[in-house]
Amino acid sequence: MGQIRILPEEIASKIAAGEVIQRPESVVKELIENSIDAGAKNITVILKDAGKTLVQVIDDGCGMSEDDAVLAFERHATSKIRTYEDLENIQTLGFRGEALASIAAVSKVEMKTRTPEDELATLVKIEGGKLIEVSKTSHPPGTSIAVKNLFFNTPARRNFLKSNYTEFKHAYEAFIRFAIAYPDISFELISDDEPISKFEATDFETRIKQIFGDEFFETLIPVSEKTEYISIYGFISKPEFSKKTKADQFVFLNRRYIINRSINHAVYNAYEHLLEKGNFPSFILMISINPRHVDVNVHPSKLEVKFDDEQGIYNFVRAVVKHSLAKFNLIPEVEIEPTGEIKLRPSSNLIEKPTQQKQQFSLDLLTSTFPEAIIGTRVEKDIKKIEKISKEIQSEISQTVDKTDTSTEGISFMQIHNKYIIAQIKTGIMIIDQHVAHERILYERALDSLNSNTPFTQQLLFPQTIELTPADMAIVKELKDYLEALGFDLRIFGKNTVILYGVPPEVKQGSEKTILQEIIELYKENSNVEPNLSARENLAKAFACKTAIKAGNKLTLEEIQVLIDQLFLTRNPYVCPHGRPIIIKISIEELDKRFGRT
Repeated sequence: MGQIRILPEEIASKIAAGEVIQRPESVVKELIENSIDAGAKNITVILKDAGKTLVQVIDDGCGMSEDDAVLAFERHATSKIRTYEDLENIQTLGFRGEALASIAAVSKVEMKTRTPEDELATLVKIEGGKLIEVSKTSHPPGTSIAVKNLFFNTPARRNFLKSNYTEFKHAYEAFIRFAIAYPDISFELISDDEPISKFEATDFETRIKQIFGDEFFETLIPVSEKTEYISIYGFISKPEFSKKTKADQFVFLNRRYIINRSINHAVYNAYEHLLEKGNFPSFILMISINPRHVDVNVHPSKLEVKFDDEQGIYNFVRAVVKHSLAKFNLIPEVEIEPTGEIKLRPSSNLIEKPTQQKQQFSLDLLTSTFPEAIIGTRVEKDIKKIEKISKEIQSEISQTVDKTDTSTEGISFMQIHNKYIIAQIKTGIMIIDQHVAHERILYERALDSLNSNTPFTQQLLFPQTIELTPADMAIVKELKDYLEALGFDLRIFGKNTVILYGVPPEVKQGSEKTILQEIIELYKENSNVEPNLSARENLAKAFACKTAIKAGNKLTLEEIQVLIDQLFLTRNPYVCPHGRPIIIKISIEELDKRFGRT
């Protein structure tokens, strides 16, 4: 007998389901697509345990007859295409006929559906791909599909699901993408019996405000261009409101959310030198093109697409974005300071950010103290190591100027480009990155504070109110105890509002609201890059990075000395929490070699 066999249908269906249904987010996406294709005007999504226990989508679409309701769970059963020609002219979100069959293969599904012409609805129950019941019931016109106990029959797959916060974040992001693309449809999200988001049907501009808020909308520039081949409309962010992460970047093709690196790069490239290094713009772009010029049947997830003219699409998007930026006169102007220093600044015609105080880092920030018990314990514990390091460093450092010059007497270090600190040592020169050095100091302080749970808080004269997205609010709730241990005094008010009463002393005055939001953003980014990172360590890393001295901050000689002293009191003064080097040493031998003295 041969070795090759045809797999049983039960196993084959579970394998196929793995391509389409990867987590609760996949279920949310596929069911909402079906609701939209059914002509729904009101869609409600209900989650329990972030979708692990229940994902339910209720709509008021066209509904199905009993025969169609049963047939819909068969693999490759669809009402959306009939011939190969239809595949080249797809007008709907779904078309493969795999979603319901894949969902039913790995969960317990209960569907109620009714057409406007029928008096009674059809109830269909399926468990693990097996039809359990078909009966009549009461239900308003439309369809309700409840997906329970996802991956109940594939425990290995269920074990790979992440925390409730992570799974909810993915499901929420899928929900938001549909809400953006279909402002003419009302959407509602309920999680664990708590209303999370509700968006009434409206126009595109108002929907953006509903989701992201008026403040975010004020940072956007409209984009619009229409040709016979392709059209585009939407919004891009003003350069001065760019971010350190690629959050809030959305591309929709014929109202289908897609991931396309070429289009993203075209947008980024259009900004050219208007963005600070390491920053990324926000954008929401709606692209329309004849379906015959694009292939959406690349992957079962339907997130990837191929254009018949990739370069043409790239050039079009880049040109339109560049034109929109030019209309708002965003080209930087050259400004010559009285000192002769040349600076680039945005055009005066820009709507500027609210005036912020110039960043200043005083000795109070560098030497801000935590409770004496913590410092005392650490110093007593590491006193021998500290003394040894201090003696070694002091013996290495030599004066770089003549001490008879009273204006610079006692200088051991020099700051260059407001970024690096250079010191002459006996064996060469030592270069220190001021940002990562301060980051290491604050990281170890944060860990000590989290471990001892003895916060030190600087109370605000006027409490700050911060509006968060539901996903970010879920993080705040999860980390509330840790944030308070760091020194944040906050209260949760309502569904998505946080009131900030106090902050750690490291937080610069005037940046309290921004720092907390940036810490949350970096916490999310770290979670994606290092999924096994503990919440405590992740938060300490994010806090240290966002509150540390930045490149470009000028320090006094006294501040530099304090920074170096505190650096060599840390447990690991040579590498930052993210693995970057803090200190680089160039030997005198290497310098001699470079200058041909060897």
